[in-house]
Amino acid sequence: MIEITDLHKNFNGKPVLKGLDLLIPNGESLTIIGRSGCGKSVLLKHIIGLLKPNRGSIIVDGEEVTNMDYNNLSRLRRKFGVLFQGSALFDSMTVSENIALSLVEHTDLSRTEIDRRVAEALDMVELPGAENLKPSELSGGMKKRVGLARAIIYRPAYLLYDEPTTGLDPIMAANINQLIIDMNRKLSITSIVVTHDIVSAYEVADRIVMLHYGKILFAGTPEETQNSAHPTIRQFVEGSVEGPIKPLHYNHVNSIISK
Repeated sequence: MIEITDLHKNFNGKPVLKGLDLLIPNGESLTIIGRSGCGKSVLLKHIIGLLKPNRGSIIVDGEEVTNMDYNNLSRLRRKFGVLFQGSALFDSMTVSENIALSLVEHTDLSRTEIDRRVAEALDMVELPGAENLKPSELSGGMKKRVGLARAIIYRPAYLLYDEPTTGLDPIMAANINQLIIDMNRKLSITSIVVTHDIVSAYEVADRIVMLHYGKILFAGTPEETQNSAHPTIRQFVEGSVEGPIKPLHYNHVNSIISK
């Protein structure tokens, strides 16, 4: 279980998270939505200890993350797999080398066992036989799937997805959504998906939360999200110009920060 309490984060005096509270039980597929710059990716970075809050608590499986030293953070992070927005593959490495990196660095597994796990992970993301390809030989959707294979290779308890369908065509986005659902079912893990893609959110989520001005504005099932009468939620899920959410121009920044 992940318990986040009264989380605050400022950058150069500008608040991004402002007293955020969130409870994520084991086995849940949680989707976090919200406009650009509302703190979604910042929240993910706090959960795995890449950022330290100005105030607040993050507890993962009974352990407080915010005051951990490097060694304990390194140990805790092995519970997490991360699919980065841009896949974050190393161009100079093959697909197999990218996927195997954490096992090579953090385990004493034999080369034979590592190769077996790489092949197993590639099968799970429907890319069998791609071990020797380089990232430059992959399509955008294939890179996402290799990134997902790397995220699951260490057999994590938690999978974090940062905009998993960004830049993909609708068919490939649907394929990634199905892989997220399959990972939850096959691996019995907890998923946290940050996305702007409301169709994806409806597909993969058990529960959807919306971040707005650094706090949780709404939490509910996909059906409750879709049927919400709240004007901010309605505008976001419908992608409408009309509504309380306005474009983030420079002359709006000060008024947003003060809210």
